Amino acid sequence: MKRHEALAALSRDHHHALVVAQRLRRASETTATEVRDAFLAYWRADGQRHFREEEDILLPAYAGFGDPEEPVLARVLVDHVRIRRLAHEVASDSPSLDALHTLGEQLSAHVRREERELFPLIEQALPEHELTRLVRLLS
Repeated sequence: MKRHEALAALSRDHHHALVVAQRLRRASETTATEVRDAFLAYWRADGQRHFREEEDILLPAYAGFGDPEEPVLARVLVDHVRIRRLAHEVASDSPSLDALHTLGEQLSAHVRREERELFPLIEQALPEHELTRLVRLLS
């Protein structure tokens, strides 16, 4: 789906997150440490920043033009909390395969929720001048 330029950088981040999520879901006893390390590298370099941009810039911008009590907003924020908790668990010395798999499933579902529900809602609610302002803030 073609995204407004304001959300394009976040959508590109989502592609990378889906690749990482797939590796997490497919982790085995043999690959667990490598997969965990790859996730943590992604998380530290991109994932945490991505969540902050959504929470600090994108969602408040939406709340200025759309309903801040929209259920998908609450769900996205709950996803962020769950994923952060799982990331902390996975950062331990020897995460379980279940933790890796669960994190991969949660991350994948979260990205798809944002792409299919949240981003179309934002593109519809925000006027062009606000989307243009977001381009500068989220690039």
